[in-house]
Formats: sequence, C-alpha cells, structure tokens
Amino acid sequence: MFRRRESIPFAFVAEADRFRSDVTPPPRQRASRAERAGSWLLGLTVVAGLVGSLVIGMPALTVDQSQSAQGAQASEVSQAR
Repeated sequence: MFRRRESIPFAFVAEADRFRSDVTPPPRQRASRAERAGSWLLGLTVVAGLVGSLVIGMPALTVDQSQSAQGAQASEVSQAR
C-alpha cells in the first residue's frame, strides 16, 4: 500500500558547481557566403514587406477632407428636413 520513498542524495548537486569539464566544445563554423547572402536577402524581404504594407495601407488610414465635408453637409440637410 505504502510506497517506500528513497532518499535522494544531494551531494552530486553540491559538487556540480565545482565540476569543470576538460573537454572544450568545437569552434563554431563560420557561415559561408551563400548563407550570409541568404540571411541578408531574408531580412531585406521582411523589411521590404513591412515598408510596402505601410505604403499601401497609409491611404486607407487617411481621412479625405472632401468626403467628410460632404458627409457633414448631407447630415445637416437631413436634419433640416
């Protein structure tokens, strides 16, 4: 019924702070020209997409004064009647 609980030795945790490996990781390989060019091209594509969406979307965000003035006149005429 009852499970026997094993004690956990925490000595290895205390020793982990002092442990230093004598194995050094291999040096990182430098990116080739093709990989660097590809990453630049990807970054340029992302930036161009963001700029293009702003250029295309800005006219939709601006308020046209002539249309808003006509809308105000139309509402005034409908209220006068």
